[in-house]
Amino acid sequence: MMKETRSFLKSIGLPEGDLYTLPMSEKRFSDGGQYRFEVPGIQGPKVMEALLEEMDKYGIWLHRVTQTKGIMSLTDNEISEMVRLAHQAQLELILAIGPRATTDTSASVNTPEGVRMGYRLRGQEQIVRAIEDVKRAASLGCRGFLVYDEGCLWILNEMRKAGQIPADCHFKVSAHTGLGNPCSAKLLESIGANSINPVRDIQLQMLAAMRYAIDIPIDIHTENPKSTGGFIRHYEVPDMIRIAAPIYLKTGGSVAQTHSWDSTTDDAKKRAKQVSLVKRVIDSYYNEAVQSPKGSL
Repeated sequence: MMKETRSFLKSIGLPEGDLYTLPMSEKRFSDGGQYRFEVPGIQGPKVMEALLEEMDKYGIWLHRVTQTKGIMSLTDNEISEMVRLAHQAQLELILAIGPRATTDTSASVNTPEGVRMGYRLRGQEQIVRAIEDVKRAASLGCRGFLVYDEGCLWILNEMRKAGQIPADCHFKVSAHTGLGNPCSAKLLESIGANSINPVRDIQLQMLAAMRYAIDIPIDIHTENPKSTGGFIRHYEVPDMIRIAAPIYLKTGGSVAQTHSWDSTTDDAKKRAKQVSLVKRVIDSYYNEAVQSPKGSL
């Protein structure tokens, strides 16, 4: 059915449909790894330090820590300390770009209609402010940024190419953009995304089709805060790795109530435990899976 449409999609390098056969991905990180661990929702240096100490106890290394509350919520000293901790632990630090829809001067995002805009930016002044957020964090040594708006991603990539911000800046696209299909993934890759986070409930056959279309890493939630469903996908992780490598496994979110949850040091320890639970599933059901070495960025 729909052969002409499917044939055209295939002719331009896209899958003809969702890949229900769940083919194994032969793509890898540059170090040969299939998967890396990421813990999101680490909002400041004290919580980050507690997380890293707890991960050491489990003997599991992280590759990425993500702050989701926004750069504008951090002092210069806090940013510098998080950068220092990341360098010491040999991992990637991702800071969320501040102003976004939830902190805009309009309340529309909190209405039934406004929720459709996700965390996207309203007006060019918000774009300017978002760029200033990136410049500030970059000046303090941060190179990883969580992006919520496609236009903001595009202009940041243009600035990166023009030397207006450091060339080694990394842009991770948030699940709050509503990314859910290979065409959208391909578009984001083409305008500068270095990794992308699909919608949290993306099914395996959809994930496989997305991997077919793009080469950059996919960031996938293995679990979620209550505000985004609260569902836990630990037993799907082996298949996620097989079909979507290279992949960042975003783990520990179920500890939080919301995306911007102000985690405590106790929450950080609970997030570390969740990573250990996912690692157990991988070791039990896909023990040949290759984790990127410590220090891979």
